[in-house]
Amino acid sequence: MTPSVTRSYSSLVSLFPRSSSPRSSQVSQILAFCKSGLFVEALKLFKATTDSGEITSDVKPLVYASLLQTATIVKLFNHGQQIHSHIIKLGIAANGLVGNSLLSFYFKGGSSLIEATKLFEELSTKDVISWTSMMSAYVRINPEKSLEFFGDMLGAGIEANAFTLSAGIKACSEIGDVRLGRCFHGVVFRGGFEWNNVIASALIDVYGKNGWLICARHVFDQLPEPDSVCWSSVISALTKNDMYEEALTLFYVMQRKMKLVPDEFTYGSVLTACGNTSRFKQGKEVHAKVIATGLSGNVVAGSSLVDMYGKCGQVRDSQRIFDRMRKRNAVSWCALLNGYCQNRDFDSVVKLFRMMEHPDLYSFGTVIRACGGLAALRQGKEVHCQYIRRGGCRYVVVESALVDLYAKCGCVDYAEKVFMQMSIRNLISWNAMICGFAQNGRGREAIELFNQMVKEGMRPDYISFVGVIFACSHAGLVDQGQEYFALMSREYGIKPGTEHCNCMIDLLGRAGLIEEAESLIEKAECTDSSLLRPVLGAWTTSRNSAAVERIALKMMDLEPENHLSYVHLISVYQSDGRWSDATKILLYPVTYGIMKSMPLERATFADIKLSLLIQHSQLNIISRQLSS
Repeated sequence: MTPSVTRSYSSLVSLFPRSSSPRSSQVSQILAFCKSGLFVEALKLFKATTDSGEITSDVKPLVYASLLQTATIVKLFNHGQQIHSHIIKLGIAANGLVGNSLLSFYFKGGSSLIEATKLFEELSTKDVISWTSMMSAYVRINPEKSLEFFGDMLGAGIEANAFTLSAGIKACSEIGDVRLGRCFHGVVFRGGFEWNNVIASALIDVYGKNGWLICARHVFDQLPEPDSVCWSSVISALTKNDMYEEALTLFYVMQRKMKLVPDEFTYGSVLTACGNTSRFKQGKEVHAKVIATGLSGNVVAGSSLVDMYGKCGQVRDSQRIFDRMRKRNAVSWCALLNGYCQNRDFDSVVKLFRMMEHPDLYSFGTVIRACGGLAALRQGKEVHCQYIRRGGCRYVVVESALVDLYAKCGCVDYAEKVFMQMSIRNLISWNAMICGFAQNGRGREAIELFNQMVKEGMRPDYISFVGVIFACSHAGLVDQGQEYFALMSREYGIKPGTEHCNCMIDLLGRAGLIEEAESLIEKAECTDSSLLRPVLGAWTTSRNSAAVERIALKMMDLEPENHLSYVHLISVYQSDGRWSDATKILLYPVTYGIMKSMPLERATFADIKLSLLIQHSQLNIISRQLSS
């Protein structure tokens, strides 16, 4: 007998009035079969007892409710529907006990909510179990409706129990309303439920999903004996807030110290932590534990393994695990698609997407990102059409990816049209459009959009400032670029990165402000040549020979194989009439073995120019030696 059957049976008997306990041995045997999960045997005896008329009207609700609960647990839904037809004929569907069992049967059987809601409305007496069933059913598909049921229940004078409060908190988590969740927390505290593990795991989830990690940890740390679900919830909360080290630490404490067995959801969170930190060795250890606990065939654990291997760059292992999965869902496919996308194998992403029978919204976002990476406009448009034909709710991730795709392919008007039609925009949407304008020569529009974003209360991030400073650079707006560069750290606490400095140096170089660019390079404590190239490229604008010489020499030290520094240094010396210095630089790559043969397909204009300059100088030296 399974624990779930025992719990269901016990709850039924406790709800049924004591005066109505069964009086015949046949009825007792039916209930015993139900308690043991032997639905077929219970049903056969039920039919024989019904024919003999031994089931009296006072015990019929208990018998029918027990049969329905057992049919639900053993997943014999056709038989359950037959029992429902008998209930309708007897006219006991409005009975609270029978009605609650019917609600549970239809919800767990995957039937439409319309039918279940109709059953709920026909109940003559609605108790806390009825209301909680409706709340739980609507939590994921319509959390606002779930909270409406909670309000109606309180209005009807029904007091909430632990499961009702848990359903309400889960609804708050789904809609992302952490403040309402905190109100529920207050009700939980006043009702003395703060140590209830079911409620605690729901509170940890709502706080964790919305970034209130301190509150999530406080709820967990106050529990005297947290169960495996609570441990799983707090590990998941840490993972969602990028606290991967702490999540992995708690995972090992859970197993070694608390001796609790993780479930597939715990393993899912831990594998996510391993994948996001590229801990391939640790991920393989967790994989071994998944196999040892018999969860290797579980779709949640399997999908998490596919995701972990993909993020660690082991796409072949990711594909192998995916191929071995007996059951796959949309998450499994998306994990594999994302693995190929992160490893820049965009062709495989597009091919896999075409193999999917029922792609979900997240997979649309992944394949559109892949099309953007390939600059595959035609395939991207095909996916866009498929997304439109799919209908239903619109997804901000997909539409943000579409904005990025069209911008990368140079179709800025298309990108702007998608952006303007978006009902909801997140920071990714704004950044995609700002960078799209900036990279396609529409810098002023990018700046206007950035300012509009800030006015609408959206807080810019690292990428936002890369876009707007890049826009200033290509629009020649020096003062505005310097203002945004200063604003980034002053108002938003964002430390300038290589991309910001590169755009800023390019802006100063284009304006001929070489000394200011050199000063910025020194402040940025440049340790590679990426920040030096824009200044060298801007030398023809400024003609500041001394500054260019310093920068070119520094670039030669950092990256001696890069021919750009030699070309510019030779040009500086030639323009200043320093022919002997120019000759030394010309011979430097040959003398020190830096100038090597290079495949034609990798050659740049700088390589060709340097090669010609070297050949020309060598001919002059030979000519002078011959003439002497």
